Amino acid sequence: MIESYQSLAAPFRFEMDKVKGSRFIADVAPATSEDVAKAFLESIRSEFHDARHHCSAWRLGMRGETFKWSDDGEPSGSAGKPILAQLTGRELVDVVGVVTRWFGGTKLGVGGLVRAYGGALGLALDEAPIVTHELRRTFDLVFAYDGSSAVNAILHAWELVPTESDYGENVRLRVELPVARAEAFQAEVVERTGGKVVTLEIESA
Repeated sequence: MIESYQSLAAPFRFEMDKVKGSRFIADVAPATSEDVAKAFLESIRSEFHDARHHCSAWRLGMRGETFKWSDDGEPSGSAGKPILAQLTGRELVDVVGVVTRWFGGTKLGVGGLVRAYGGALGLALDEAPIVTHELRRTFDLVFAYDGSSAVNAILHAWELVPTESDYGENVRLRVELPVARAEAFQAEVVERTGGKVVTLEIESA
C-alpha cells in the first residue's frame, strides 16, 4: 500500500542558459487531472505564443499510472519523453511539465534536444517546491462505556485526538493516522482492550 507521494506545492518556472542560441524555459505545476494539465499547457502556449515548440508531459495518480507526453513538432522522442523521464525519475505525480523553446538558428540534433529538454526540466525540478503528501486512514472505534479508560490511554499514547465523537448506546470515536502506522495501531487496540473495541475503517469519499 502506498504510504505517501510527492508532488509540487506550487507552479515554478526556470530558464536555463541558451543552447547554441536556442532559448528554453521550463514550467512545472501541480495537476490533479488531465483537464488541469491541459489547461496549464494552453496557458503557457498563450503566454509564449511566439515560441516554436511547447513540449510537455504529465504524470497523474498516486502511482503515476496516467501519463502522456508531446514532442510538439520536435523529432519523435526528443522532447516529451525526456521531460516525462525527469518526472518519473523523481517519482513525482499529479504534476505537469512544459518546456518552451525558441529556435536559435542552429539545429541541436536528437541527442542535443534530449539533453536540452530533459536538462531544462531537471533544473526546474531542482529548485521547485516539492511537497510530500502523507496518506492517512480513518477509523471509527466503537466500544462500551466501560472501555473508555483503556481507549483514552491508547489515544494519548499515540497522540491522537478524535475528529468526531458520538455517545449513544455505545461510544464511537473517529481517528485519523498515517497509513504507515495504521496496522500497528489496530493491533495495539485489540491487544490492550482484549478485542472489546470494534475498529471500523472509513473509506475516503
